[in-house]
Formats: sequence, C-alpha cells, structure tokens
Amino acid sequence: MLPAGQPKFRRRPEARPAEILGAALEVFAERGFQAARLEEVARRAGVSKGALYLYFETKADLFRAVVTEAISPNIEHVKALASAPVPFEQAVRMGVGMLAGKVVTDRRITGVVKLVIAESRNHPELATIWHETVVEPGIRLLAGLIAAAQARGEIRPGDPRLFAYGLMGPMVLSMVWRETFEPIGAEPLDVPALAQQHLDTVLKGMQP
Repeated sequence: MLPAGQPKFRRRPEARPAEILGAALEVFAERGFQAARLEEVARRAGVSKGALYLYFETKADLFRAVVTEAISPNIEHVKALASAPVPFEQAVRMGVGMLAGKVVTDRRITGVVKLVIAESRNHPELATIWHETVVEPGIRLLAGLIAAAQARGEIRPGDPRLFAYGLMGPMVLSMVWRETFEPIGAEPLDVPALAQQHLDTVLKGMQP
C-alpha cells in the first residue's frame, strides 16, 4: 500500500497501469495516431501528463503497449481455444467465433485497425507493431493448426498460410466495413453470421 499523499500510480514502469492503456485505446481509436494527444489520455486515465511519461516516453511507446497488453491477449485466448484436443474444424469454429463475436465487434479495436491502415504510410512503425504483435502471431498460429490437420488427413494439400489468409479474410473485411462504410450509412454487417457462413463454405472446400 502506498504511503498517504503518494501519487496514485507511482509503481514500477513494468506495471503499466490498466487505466492508462484503456484510455489510450479509446483515444487512439477515436482520434487516430496523429491527432491523439497524451494530455487527453492522461485526463481520461485520471493521471497527470507527467505521470504518464513515467511509463511511456513517446506516443509510439504507448501505442505499442496498447497493442501488446490490451489487444494481443485476444490472440492468446484464441490460441488457448485452438490448442484444445478437438478436430480442426471445431477448433477453428471456436477461435473464429470468438474473434467475430468479441474482437471484430469492438469499436475500439476496429478503430485501431483503421488507424494502422490510414497512418502506416506516414508512421510505418505502427504497421510494424501491429504486424509483429497481432497479424503474424495469428496467421502463424492458424497455419500451424492447418499444417497439423493436413498431417492427420483432415485438410487437403495446399499452402497452410494461404489457407489461413482465406479463413481470416472476412474478419479483415468486417473491420474495414464497420469503420469505413457503416459511418456513412451502409448496412451494418452481422459479423458472427458472416463468419459462420464463410466457415460453412470454406471448410468444406478444405476437406480432402
């Protein structure tokens, strides 16, 4: 317990208060990277800007922490689901179902995806962080499951990574659609229904 009068978040930098990361996720999703202000993150988190700098030296450092600690744990959740001793189809349906129902429908996460797409040309480090932390681990996990299923005879021959891209395509479409077209009045996507129908079709095509 901190002594009376000590700042609320005077802890090791490694602690990275959840309040700051949660506020940063909201601000990045709403404002984009360029327009995001650390003052606003600090205000929403209930800390001073000086206290925020005790944990993160730059806005890029804060973005990396948001992706690493607030978003990428979803990959670990999918990994845990997929590692269950069940047939490939069941594992994929559980993992993609979780993404469709929890991740792709979270406006904060889709807002960060929009941020990465929109600002990666001027801030390539954002795309690098997202690719290294979210995209590549996810594709590598799914491709590994596909390769193992091929070895068991559950999936027909083919490039496991290309199969993985095909399976995840609608999830990317859903995030782009929700952030780009729904705000101008396009019909909202039922992401779980899209994921279910896509899997019904693609998994049949992947069978031997």
